Amino acid sequence: MRVAFYAPLKSPTHPVPSGDRQIAQAFVRALGLAGCEVEVASNFRSFDGAGNGARQARLQRIGARLAARLIRRMRALPIGRRPQAWFTYHLYHKAPDWLGPTVSRALGIPYIVAEASHSTKQRFGPWREGYAASVAAIHEANAVLSLNSDDVPGLRQLVPAERLHTLRPFLDLSCWTVPHDPAAVRSRLAEKYSIDREACWLCCVAMMRHGRKADSYFLLSEALSQLDEENWRVFIVGDGDARADIEAAFAPHREKVVFTGRLEGLALRECYVASDIFVWPALAEPLGMTFIEAQSLGLPVVAGRTRGVVDMVAENETGLLVEEGQAQPFAQTLSRLIWNDSLRTRLGEAARPYVMRTHDVTAAATRLNEILRTCVSAQPLVRNTAKEVR
Repeated sequence: MRVAFYAPLKSPTHPVPSGDRQIAQAFVRALGLAGCEVEVASNFRSFDGAGNGARQARLQRIGARLAARLIRRMRALPIGRRPQAWFTYHLYHKAPDWLGPTVSRALGIPYIVAEASHSTKQRFGPWREGYAASVAAIHEANAVLSLNSDDVPGLRQLVPAERLHTLRPFLDLSCWTVPHDPAAVRSRLAEKYSIDREACWLCCVAMMRHGRKADSYFLLSEALSQLDEENWRVFIVGDGDARADIEAAFAPHREKVVFTGRLEGLALRECYVASDIFVWPALAEPLGMTFIEAQSLGLPVVAGRTRGVVDMVAENETGLLVEEGQAQPFAQTLSRLIWNDSLRTRLGEAARPYVMRTHDVTAAATRLNEILRTCVSAQPLVRNTAKEVR
């Protein structure tokens, strides 16, 4: 099956790493494993973060021109090389899909959407045009796949039950293998960063952006302040424009904090493996793929019980969740895990089998195959009623 793939918020080829790019890449991989021939249809980014009406209008005009160009190019292909479905990952009011619905209608192919969200409070706000476009796209989709259970109630207002599907958040975990000698990794990092090897090592991995990310860092620092003199150290992995503010917030813990900057690949995996607990308050966190990464390497989790987190951490099986935004309960829960070796071991040992079973790309590929085959074989809901774009 030939699939045109598009991510209006951040393309899988975008140069700046992020969770959104990571998920887009995982979808391309999953579609390939599902038997699809995937082509990234466009790298056009429709995102407007400021609520600027003039910018949004300009993005809409650019999107219309790009859609017309794609239609001409795809119609010029032999039938056997044209896409059989269009797949859009992550559209919402700040990043609507100006391409997929138009191209799908023109070619008469199914239009499939993953990770769409719908919030009526945006209806008359500064992104009202993007909201209207997103609602229209969701209405038109042959299938809507939700990775976040928090989005389902809003989507049910727009999508009939037979077209709304759930899909567990996932990553390609084939490279997330536990090193042969975790103890040696820990010893090496203890020497590199001059920290106590016998302490309980905490780890958090997140971009350092202003807004909810920075607020989560600030809450973590507040919670750590309530741990008194407990025997802990924390690795903070990440970078971004809020780094100076975040480092200032952790100044009271200066002797117990290691700021590693951004880590990727083996360096990131070693940081996970050497640590004892993954911690992140996750304020208003829609999807945090670091939870899957950490658990895949055997780390128990302490996190805020919020939005997409409950879809990625099995509460009391692989981690402990705390009511969102509460520093004192977060500290108390974290303290419990720091001092309870047997609980930490039990949660950590359950973590990798859990994510491999439910959050690996192979499980997602099986589910995607079922949904795509149904959409393509059925009579398309998207009719080819549009006039040919010249």
